[in-house]
Amino acid sequence: MLKLFGEGGLKIMMKLINTIYETGEWPKDFMDVTMIALKKKPQATKCSDHHTISLIAHTAKMVAEILRRRI
Repeated sequence: MLKLFGEGGLKIMMKLINTIYETGEWPKDFMDVTMIALKKKPQATKCSDHHTISLIAHTAKMVAEILRRRI
């Protein structure tokens, strides 16, 4: 995906990553997460009867991985 950004996109991503790294603050859009509960059993009534899927922005995943490797 980084190859598709081209040089201009990479500069923007690096500026974003450096800003997050220096300030320690994530953009608000990256903080939004959608949680989806999927039933393991047809008559699920307890939390343990569900699987949970967390959906976050793909860009946020990429930035998190880059920052994790940088630290």
